[in-house]
Amino acid sequence: MMLMIEQITSKRGTRIRLSGELRFEHLDQVKAEVGRGGHRVALDLAEVNLVDLESIRFLNACEAKGISVLHCSPYIRKWMSQERSRPKDA
Repeated sequence: MMLMIEQITSKRGTRIRLSGELRFEHLDQVKAEVGRGGHRVALDLAEVNLVDLESIRFLNACEAKGISVLHCSPYIRKWMSQERSRPKDA
């Protein structure tokens, strides 16, 4: 269960490239990177091959805050959509 994180900063903002498995135990580290990224941050998931439910919820929360989620696989995008449309527990 390994996740590599690379932060790429340019004039247009910060892209955080993730590679490997994005799991619950990595989220604090990813959140810290997002916090250091400034006001224009994007998460690049082109090399993410596995996620868990907590990561899907994190990615949805990022998008809700205006953080772009780029290059994610169709299964991740579909799961994100399904989770957004799922009724919340009361």
